[in-house]
Amino acid sequence: MTGVLADSQIRDLIAAGRIAAATPFVDGQVQPASLDLRLGDTAYRVRASFLPGQANSVAARLDDLKMHEMPLTGGAVLEKGCVYVVPLMERLSLPVGTTAAASAKSSTGRLDLMTRVITDQGIEFDRVADGYDGPLFAEICPQSFSVLVRPGQMLTQIIFRQGRTFLDDDELRALHAQTPIVSDAPVISEGLGFSVDLRAGEDDLVGYRAKRHTGVIDLDRIGHYPADDFWEEIRTTTGRIILDPGAFYILRSREAISIPPDFAAEMAPYVAMAGEFRVHYAGFFDPGFGWAEAGGEGSRGVLEVRCHEAPFVLDHGQVVGRLVYERMAVRPALLYGRDLKSNYQGQGLKLSKHFRS
Repeated sequence: MTGVLADSQIRDLIAAGRIAAATPFVDGQVQPASLDLRLGDTAYRVRASFLPGQANSVAARLDDLKMHEMPLTGGAVLEKGCVYVVPLMERLSLPVGTTAAASAKSSTGRLDLMTRVITDQGIEFDRVADGYDGPLFAEICPQSFSVLVRPGQMLTQIIFRQGRTFLDDDELRALHAQTPIVSDAPVISEGLGFSVDLRAGEDDLVGYRAKRHTGVIDLDRIGHYPADDFWEEIRTTTGRIILDPGAFYILRSREAISIPPDFAAEMAPYVAMAGEFRVHYAGFFDPGFGWAEAGGEGSRGVLEVRCHEAPFVLDHGQVVGRLVYERMAVRPALLYGRDLKSNYQGQGLKLSKHFRS
């Protein structure tokens, strides 16, 4: 069987001990096409980000690079601009023929909280090799806000793949013809292209820019923080903004996107030809995102944008990224959206769930 493994198959891996944890799994941890990963009880402050390399374990590299370790029990602050490595509660013993890929969860990315999974003998971030048997670690580097974290919090998610999962362009066109996956005429080239929405609405609000000097965000506090304590509103009447180097923005896609139940999608990696910016931390879109029968009727993609070395002009309708669609191995038992009371179904321009509406 080929495709992205669905919730029932992930539970089978847990039952077989292929996904294990010393602490029992919790309700809601298994998503339609992914598993949420939990922070362990210790964080290591390290001098720099790293990949272990084929001959090394993460523990061996930590011995060389760690500055100090800190318990997370009771809560600990991860400071903006610092790099931490946290062992995760889950470990893997994947069957041969199964690979995995990790990504920050939506709320993590919207806080500009760079979070990547690393493995023993790993040569890439967020990628788990075929048949990997070993522990998982999260590298965490808060970019805009310092955050208060605790054991068990879920900042990352992981999907499992068997065989060829990605649709080529002809297959993607056929899917759109069968059931529309985007509200406008599709721009298909190595995936589904999407553009930025900078149209001035009634209040001219088109996005948010993170403030540089703010307080700490407690990741357990939902709907708690006033947005204007942490964000500046971005308004325009021209359909154009200029991105400042080093600044972080929350924008939205012009198109409304839909992921049918038998498919998942991944945000393609940053491509330098698109401009001097990077879009999106949260790379996975579950089956049912924006799907009408799951309560979506098309959902905008929220864009997490960081400008690089030079100021960059962004115009309304400019293509800024692409989604790569994947087949599911089987249809999930539950879909993103109405089934799970998902936070971002039917979203427009929306900050993370930690901020008041």
